[in-house]
Amino acid sequence: MRTTVSLTLLSFMAALVIGTVVAAFRVGPIPPLRWVGAAYVELVRNTPLAVHFILFYFGLTKVGIRYEAFVTAVIVLSMYTSSFVAETVRSGINAVSSGQAEAARALGLTFPQVLGIVVLPQAFRTVVSPLGSLLSALVRNSAVASVISVLELTEVADRLNTATARPIPVFLGAAAAYISLTLPLGWGIGFVERRVAIKR
Repeated sequence: MRTTVSLTLLSFMAALVIGTVVAAFRVGPIPPLRWVGAAYVELVRNTPLAVHFILFYFGLTKVGIRYEAFVTAVIVLSMYTSSFVAETVRSGINAVSSGQAEAARALGLTFPQVLGIVVLPQAFRTVVSPLGSLLSALVRNSAVASVISVLELTEVADRLNTATARPIPVFLGAAAAYISLTLPLGWGIGFVERRVAIKR
């Protein structure tokens, strides 16, 4: 469980940063950056997560690049989740009144300043619940790291099953462990959403 939690938190923090940058590209005034952002989201989001793991872990070794399994898992989960974060943050940006951005530009703020000072703080408050859902999904998606033998919950459960030949209690225990992580997370996200929600 410690490995699953570490994998989830590290991956989500990185995904939040990458996804926010990609979302900024997608709403920015520079067409090539918009195309790069759109291509990143479409390519990464529409490829199965297991394929990303296999290509990154086994494919890069063919060109002499190799990371530890845990580091690979963090990188792949961050990249995959960031494509969903980007679309979520972009929807939050679009929910902010365009008049506020226009007023900020009229005051002489640059695009990065408008985004960072005026738009993004409101956008994040709008998408607390969707981002929370992505975090909860990431807890479960971390199980795919078992394909490269990262010792998270699913991989350990599989090894216990191989050693004991008792799949039902072993995997019921793993399911209970995942539930013990995701249910409190859902409650916490609901609490945060109620505290930061924008009153309309």
